[in-house]
Amino acid sequence: MTTKPTARKFRIKRAAAKPGNAKVDPAERPLARDSASAKATPAADGKGGAAQELDAIRREGLTGRQLRMARRVAQKNGLAPTSDIDAVRLLRLRGIDPFKRTNMLELVVQAEDRKNAEAQKNEAGDARVQLPQTVPDGDDALPATELSPIERRNREISEIQADITRRRRRKVRMLLARLACFVFLPTAIAGWYFYQVATPMYATKSAFLILQADGQGGGGMGGLLTGTQFATSGDSTAVQEFLESKEAMLKLDEDVGFKSHFTQEFIDPVQRLNDNPTNEEAFKAYQKRVKIGYDPTEGVLRMEVVAADPQTSAQFSEALIRYAEDRVNSLSEQKRGDQMSDARASFEKAEAERRAAQEALVQLQVEGATLDPEAVIVSLRQQISNVEIQILEKELQLAALLDNARPNQSRVDGVEGDIRRLNQQLDALNSKMTDASEGQDSLAQLSVRIQMAQADLATRDMLLQSALQQMEQTRMEANRQVRYLTTSVRPVAPEEASYPRSFENTILAFLIFGGIYLMVSLTASILREQVTS
Repeated sequence: MTTKPTARKFRIKRAAAKPGNAKVDPAERPLARDSASAKATPAADGKGGAAQELDAIRREGLTGRQLRMARRVAQKNGLAPTSDIDAVRLLRLRGIDPFKRTNMLELVVQAEDRKNAEAQKNEAGDARVQLPQTVPDGDDALPATELSPIERRNREISEIQADITRRRRRKVRMLLARLACFVFLPTAIAGWYFYQVATPMYATKSAFLILQADGQGGGGMGGLLTGTQFATSGDSTAVQEFLESKEAMLKLDEDVGFKSHFTQEFIDPVQRLNDNPTNEEAFKAYQKRVKIGYDPTEGVLRMEVVAADPQTSAQFSEALIRYAEDRVNSLSEQKRGDQMSDARASFEKAEAERRAAQEALVQLQVEGATLDPEAVIVSLRQQISNVEIQILEKELQLAALLDNARPNQSRVDGVEGDIRRLNQQLDALNSKMTDASEGQDSLAQLSVRIQMAQADLATRDMLLQSALQQMEQTRMEANRQVRYLTTSVRPVAPEEASYPRSFENTILAFLIFGGIYLMVSLTASILREQVTS
């Protein structure tokens, strides 16, 4: 470790070498040591080499504190340096770092080294060394050009640290360059687009919900769900799907001109459609500009329509709400038609069967030349009974006349004539009754057929009445299933642009580019590690 030179320097004067200094102990000669070994082998140490070493140490610009520290360490190790610089040289020859902070155990010297140092002091006749001290100035004081193992190790460590620092700085510069190229620059371009180029878009918000017609009745789970948002959840979902479909887009383009609005020249190229866009391209733009959300907890459909003009945005929103109303009405009509079709078919069938039964009864009555054969038979029976009674009375009258001794012959003849005529009438009535009771075309057979036709007609009347009642109930139930679309928030043209959200979009772009760069860099580092392992 080297330090900067200070203003205070020691002036080294040339002094005559003492006889004791001319003789160097072999133990103090330069030793060829390893950095980790404490033992040394003698090496040749000439005057020129020592002077070069001292000169090199002097050029290091050591401070006075460092020199005094080296003198104290040399004394603790049993060395007898002639100066502070010589103390540094002797310590380095022994492989001891004079400026290293060491503990007391490392400063303990061997007894032999201490004895040798005392013997050198006695031979030289020097007094106790005082600090600071100068050395003679001459060729013998030049330091050696070779570095000690500790200095060489410190220099290598410094070079390694400097190389690590350079590589770290180079990696940081490359990282910043990659971030600037792949993250900061695209983010800046995105921010410039959002702030300077993007066309302002106006959003019109509205809300509507689908309600069920109020009605009494309804049992079971259907009655429990009546009047709640779950009763119309299916219709709300169907309306949402319709408004998000291509059918609604084509209808909106036909009525209001959706494609022509987004092909205008003042819209920026990113948001503008081509001059003649296809239905698929227009539908992609429609999906971005029309956003519909359904809240199942409240049963509310919320719609947001975005356009380049406030009035156009409100017009698009009103048209879509109108389409939703038509679709709700069509769904209600379809449900009513499905429910009424079976009931109406049953009623029509019952009505046709009743009409057929009535026609059969009338046909039987026409074929028999009488409307009530049973009444005719009853009348014949009454007539026969009357004639028989009259005959009985005439016979009694005749018997009374014949009981006289001298009866009036004219009266007897008259009574007998009446009896004869009544018998003839009775025979005629009996003949009619026989004709009416026997044969295929008799009144009895006709009466039976008419009674069966009347019974069939009564049954058909009952079935017709039941079918009519069922159809009325079905109609009432269908009326309760009618859906209505109610607009809770009407579309109002906005005064300020809602899009683009420049700051939020710029931050989002930064996060997206940063995430992409992070994933790519992690993938590349993992692949590099797998390849090199």
